[in-house]
Amino acid sequence: MNARVAARPRYDLEDFVALVWRQRYFMVVVFLVVLAIGIFGALLLKKSYAAHSSLLIQLSQEYVYNPRVGDAARGATPTGDQVIQSETEILSSAALKERVIRRIGFARMFPTAAAEYAKASPNEKKTMEGLAIKSMETALKIESAPDTAVVRLTYTAEDGHMAAEILNTLIDEYLIFRKTVLVNHDVQALRDQRLSFQNQLNMTDAAYQKFLTDNMIGDFDTEKASLNQLYASLMAERYSVQAQLSEAQGRLTATAKTMAGSEKEIGLFRDVDQTQSSALTKLRIERQDLLSRYRPDAPNIRDIDQKIAALQAPLMPEGTSARRIGVNPVYQALQTDRNQVEAQAASLRERQGAIATSLEQVTARRQKIAELEPQYQDLARQRDALSANVKTFIAREQEAGAAQSLAQKGDDNIRVVERAYAPVKGTSLRKPVLVLALLFAGFAAICAGLLRAFLSRGFPTAAYAERTLELPVLVSAPLKSNG
Repeated sequence: MNARVAARPRYDLEDFVALVWRQRYFMVVVFLVVLAIGIFGALLLKKSYAAHSSLLIQLSQEYVYNPRVGDAARGATPTGDQVIQSETEILSSAALKERVIRRIGFARMFPTAAAEYAKASPNEKKTMEGLAIKSMETALKIESAPDTAVVRLTYTAEDGHMAAEILNTLIDEYLIFRKTVLVNHDVQALRDQRLSFQNQLNMTDAAYQKFLTDNMIGDFDTEKASLNQLYASLMAERYSVQAQLSEAQGRLTATAKTMAGSEKEIGLFRDVDQTQSSALTKLRIERQDLLSRYRPDAPNIRDIDQKIAALQAPLMPEGTSARRIGVNPVYQALQTDRNQVEAQAASLRERQGAIATSLEQVTARRQKIAELEPQYQDLARQRDALSANVKTFIAREQEAGAAQSLAQKGDDNIRVVERAYAPVKGTSLRKPVLVLALLFAGFAAICAGLLRAFLSRGFPTAAYAERTLELPVLVSAPLKSNG
């Protein structure tokens, strides 16, 4: 019984060479066909023109952080690479490319699709514009190196003039478009918030003024301070009056005791009259003088004796004088002092009553002010906070408006180093495509030859037959051609 045994092929380098050589004509045909296709495709390629431009991008005010509320992290700025990355994203945005298409015109940029675009519906036009944007993304190349502020732009198109125009238009639109992206548009939001705070402030201020009017208060803090000062002054005066009244009452008691031990009337002085004695002495001298000339019973002597007798009758005894009695001045002074102290005490009592009445009024007003103070403090805090917010937002609104106005008037941080010019010399991929076509044609021919050789039956060499069948080959005949 015959058994069929499958043999495992065993190749070496000579076998591969022999297999390929046997398929040389087939490989030549495949090579020529693939090469012809590659040459045809290379001939269809058109020249492309690359327009170049460069921009100098520096840090600007738009990148300085300015919070709407508060001052946390105010003035923070990104790094130079972050600025470049942000500007590059704006340059690469689809919205910017759409603006370029709108400005130049779809028909001018893509003349081959102009007729189809003109007949298309709005939705179809949107689709075609999306494809055009994709085409522009492919044609536009943006390059930037680390730690440099220069960005290089390259746009490739089949028409050199159109490439330069598209790139220049892209830069012009970028300088406009970036403002809409980076410029602070918080002016209206700040204005709205400021008006909201202003309305709240007006309502709070009206409530504040109504509160003061209803409670008959001019200035709450001033009135509170005045009441405290007046209360302290009245209390000090009250203690002073009380002390003075106690002092007056003590003086009255002491004066009364002193007056009780004093006489109301006292002898003021004794009046000694020397006139009568002098006249009597004069008369006696005169009598002695007359006696020297007249007799004692002479009329002249008798007259003088009568006068002397008349003067001697009322004359007081020796050692006595006239005595006067009057009011005791000490008693009178004490009485005057008592009257004054009584008047002072009465005045002090009246003053004490008036002070007590004033203290009651001031105390009642202070209690009223103390009851109203929480409400006043709440209104005052709201009023002060809203007033501060209004001032802050007015300043922020003015700053934002000024920044927006300055940003719209210039691009100090963006400098066009080089604008695009129409390239004179174009580039083509024909040579690279031809080389690739040649290499691919050779590779395809070899692969096709090997595939066909491995799929064909037979043994290319006697050595291959011996290795595969593990039998000796005794005779081999050359392969006859089919001719």
